[in-house]
Formats: sequence, structure tokens, C-alpha cells
Amino acid sequence: MHSHQPLFLPGPAGRLQALYHQGDEHLPAVVICHPHPQYGGTMRNKVVYWMARAFESQGHPVLRFNFRGVEQSDGIWDGGVGEADDAAAALEWMHGMHPESSLWLAGFSFGCYAGLQAAHADSRVERMFAVAPAVNMWSFDFLDQETRPLTVVAATADEIVPFDQLQQWGESHPAVSFHTIAGAGHFFPAHMEAMMSALIADL
Repeated sequence: MHSHQPLFLPGPAGRLQALYHQGDEHLPAVVICHPHPQYGGTMRNKVVYWMARAFESQGHPVLRFNFRGVEQSDGIWDGGVGEADDAAAALEWMHGMHPESSLWLAGFSFGCYAGLQAAHADSRVERMFAVAPAVNMWSFDFLDQETRPLTVVAATADEIVPFDQLQQWGESHPAVSFHTIAGAGHFFPAHMEAMMSALIADL
């Protein structure tokens, strides 16, 4: 049910290492973006893994990939700019695999910043998901006029992204559906099932 095909997809800085779950061709195809590469973030991050499992359990095709310079992906860290281009390449690849399906994009922490930029610029993306988006570290102003549905999952005891700041940001964006996980930290170590349930609660 959760079989993953390792592969490389073409990116703007060279090949991007990825894991692909084929899923049901009739359901939206989901691209998931991992947390900050300079702090150990990869597509194998536990939160990213369980985000993928949440969508896979619903039957969705899912693609996880490593940003440039991570593990076997070509290129080097580009401050978030090139990483947004990597996310756009992942969306393009997923569209090629599922041309009749709509696209969804989900990100965790920094992955929200890079991924949502690509999603915002791609009209084929119909829905977005952000787990602990690092609104205190990166500007998400590009979403100010966004009208497509955006599910946000926030941890009240997040040690990296202040909950109050994230809640204020979410309340200022009409497209956001805000889900709170009480007592959870940034990586949801004791609240992973709650995170997964919140992630797909709007579906």
C-alpha cells in the first residue's frame, strides 16, 4: 500500500533525488517539500514521512524529493530561491505522471516557504498544506492574495515557530484553515497521529 519507487527527476540545478508512490490516478497528486537542508532536513524527515503516509493512506499519488544539494540531489543550497524552483520542477514532473489529475502541494517548516512559492505560481495546484510554516524566518507575503484552500497545522509548543505569530498570520489570510495541535513541538514527536489527522481534516 505504501510502496515507494526511488528515482531522479530533472531539476533546474541537475537531478533531484525522489521517492514516488503511484497511488490512484483518479485522485489529486501530492508533492511534499522537506524542512531546511542546512539543519538536516531531507525527504526522509519523520514529519515528511508521516505526511506522505497520511496522503498515501487516502490513495493519493505522492512525491517526496530532496532539494538541491541534499543527499544525492545535484546542486548547492540557494537560500530558498533555487529550492522554490526545485519544487516547481517536482510539480512539473508530477503533472507529467498524472496529467489528468489536479495537483496539491504540502510542506513542512522551510518546505512550506519553498513549496508554497512554487504552488502559488502554478495554476494547476488546487490545494495547499503547510505544517509548522516558518513565518518567523521567511516572508510569506506572496500568499497575501491567495484564494486557493490552504490547510495550516500549528503546534502550540513549537520551539522554532512561535505559535502566537503563526496563529496571527493564519487569521490574516482568509484562505487558511487553521488546525492546532495542543502541546506539540515543532517536530510533533508525541503528536504525529494528531498532525496526520489535522493534515487531511479538510478533505
